[in-house]
Amino acid sequence: MDKSILIGMVGMLLSACATAQQSETEAVKATIKNFANAGDFNDAETLDKYLDENYRVVMNQLFGSTEVVVMPRSVYLEKIASKEFGGDSRELKIENVLINGNTASAKVTFKGTKMTFVSIVTVVKHNNGEWKMLSDVPVIM
Repeated sequence: MDKSILIGMVGMLLSACATAQQSETEAVKATIKNFANAGDFNDAETLDKYLDENYRVVMNQLFGSTEVVVMPRSVYLEKIASKEFGGDSRELKIENVLINGNTASAKVTFKGTKMTFVSIVTVVKHNNGEWKMLSDVPVIM
């Protein structure tokens, strides 16, 4: 096989892989943005669509605690619906999206008028192709 044809084929394959990776990265970012937007509007019904059944918030020594507290999905949704959480218009900065198969993580800064926090979020891809939030590990700034 001609060397230039082989190099061209490898280039096309690498380009296709990069395009697929970019598409998945954008899908992960869209899930995170939709999650944040639903929380900002205290829309628990919409928020529910972006949470995996195993979603949880892991709070390590937050709000004066000296322990790690894990808040399950159901409690989180209740706090959003009751407006104890959420209801703030926040700027969102998504950094360091790392995709590992059907799992992704990202560093996300949520800058609001009430508070700013930086989270490491984990997002999982379901067998239908949808990405959903699995965990949120925030640090208040």
